[in-house]
Amino acid sequence: MKKFLLMALVLAFFQTAQAQDSTSTVPSFTISGYLEAYYNHDFNRPRNNTAPSFLYNFNRAGEVNLNLGFIKGAYTSERVRANLALAVGTYMNANYAAEPGVLRNIYEANAGIKLAKKANLWLDAGIMSSHIGFESAIGKDNWTLTRSLVAENSPYFESGARLSYTTDDSKLYLAALYLNGWQRIQRVDGNTTPAFGTQVTYKPSAAVTLNYSTFIGNDKPDSVRQMRYYHNVYGIFQLSQRWGITAGVDYGTEQKQKGSSSSNHWLVPVMIVRYSPSSKVNVALRGEYFQDKKGVIIATGTPEGFKTWGLSANLDYAVMPNVLWRIEARTLSSKDAIFTERDSSTAQNDTFVTTSLAISF
Repeated sequence: MKKFLLMALVLAFFQTAQAQDSTSTVPSFTISGYLEAYYNHDFNRPRNNTAPSFLYNFNRAGEVNLNLGFIKGAYTSERVRANLALAVGTYMNANYAAEPGVLRNIYEANAGIKLAKKANLWLDAGIMSSHIGFESAIGKDNWTLTRSLVAENSPYFESGARLSYTTDDSKLYLAALYLNGWQRIQRVDGNTTPAFGTQVTYKPSAAVTLNYSTFIGNDKPDSVRQMRYYHNVYGIFQLSQRWGITAGVDYGTEQKQKGSSSSNHWLVPVMIVRYSPSSKVNVALRGEYFQDKKGVIIATGTPEGFKTWGLSANLDYAVMPNVLWRIEARTLSSKDAIFTERDSSTAQNDTFVTTSLAISF
């Protein structure tokens, strides 16, 4: 009940701001929502009904559940913008487990001001979607039903301030960020160092998107500070009305220990090919690989660490403009036996079949 009262108060604030904003020519306030229910069958049938710990979406197995559901209020004017979205679901439970109290249910909460009258220069602050990667938590916006390994193990959200600029023709987007950490709303206890990020997105045409994003920072207490440097590169190419390709590679390094000149590293390439035979039907194939031998991001405690290949195929059908049904088969194959089976033994492979129904309004 407290959460609903909080939402009502914020909505009232937005409505008041709309009435008082004298800098806007056409201010607006909108309410939107999203719900995605799913069933995920893990053929290894783990006893705890939970997918491997490095998967944060659709991570409950053998049961019907809600991955993500949120309601969002958005206010926009010529010089001011703000967003607030409160959310529930297994995605929120998995990704926000490190956050305290009510912060675990905040999907988005930010406000921004336009710094120049004649240029698209904005300063936004608060809890925002990550500047890293081509996938988001909102399933309907992604080419595949489940998220790729690189998306699951890089930030979905971030907290801090973002200075961004978009050219008048919308072809170039530049951003610099001051952040509280690697997918953090609240900074780690004992950490006094900020993190930083950059993003460059170039769209030479409507059919091509090129992106390069970075992260620099320490996500541990100062006593064990280990600097992390991360590079995210991808391209989205709409080859024709029916065919599209998304390809990317991420590379990260982190100091082996505080003050060390040597680093551990991880590498994650991914490619998705999508075919759209009609406006209502999409088919996508994905190939991916995640190499993290020293367990910087995914610790396995095995000799070869996390070296895992993934293949998936999904079919999407738009039942209505705002209703999307999807089904996907996915298999993961690892160098070491890291997947838990029903009898608590471990295996090198795991296979999933997942279906979901997403509704947006």
